[in-house]
Amino acid sequence: MTKTELKENQTVGAILLNMLIAAVSLFVNGFGLYLTIRANIGAAPWDVLNLGISKTFGILYGTASIAVSVTILIIDILMKEPIGIAMFIDAVVVGKAVDFFNWIDPIAPCKSVFTGIPLMVAGLFVLAYTQYTYMIASLGCGPRDTLMVGLAKRVKRIPIGVVSIAILTAVTLIGWLLGGPVGIGTLICAFGAGPIMQLAFRTVRFDATAIRHQRLRDSLKVVFSKRNSTSS
Repeated sequence: MTKTELKENQTVGAILLNMLIAAVSLFVNGFGLYLTIRANIGAAPWDVLNLGISKTFGILYGTASIAVSVTILIIDILMKEPIGIAMFIDAVVVGKAVDFFNWIDPIAPCKSVFTGIPLMVAGLFVLAYTQYTYMIASLGCGPRDTLMVGLAKRVKRIPIGVVSIAILTAVTLIGWLLGGPVGIGTLICAFGAGPIMQLAFRTVRFDATAIRHQRLRDSLKVVFSKRNSTSS
């Protein structure tokens, strides 16, 4: 298997290997989210929503996260945005990874902002580097990022940064009304996650815009074309 085949998912083996890379990356990404939640100083905007739903309906965080992710994924599909295999992996793995780490409970919730902020920042760095390893699989962006881009395309006069802030504000408000934790950590995540991700990408010399994500239909073409050639 050549480097080009792996990068561009030109073979069934490359797709399967990149699916594994994406799944492992997203599992570790769930650990990063777990750290930001255990910081106990307010959750990231989307986690405010997930935790609010979890608290309101008495369900696990992961179940709430899957429900939100699947809903967003359906919206992405209805908007005819590009969908990749990794988006489905993202929808399931991250939330259930958080449930796993909540179950084994390796880190107690922080009891002060002085311990909470370092743990929050550590979690954001884990999220940033796993975002890198997830994206190099080239099998699609996350449902939330796709939603943001899709909405930005439809309101072209509004900068994508404003669209992002509007989405984060809305989900934070809904999550807070449902009982999700809002605090200084929410602000750190909302305004610090982007710069931390840029710093992480710079350290590994990664340009996210250079990635050509393979759509689901193209992945299926590779899989079924190989099967047909084998059977014939």
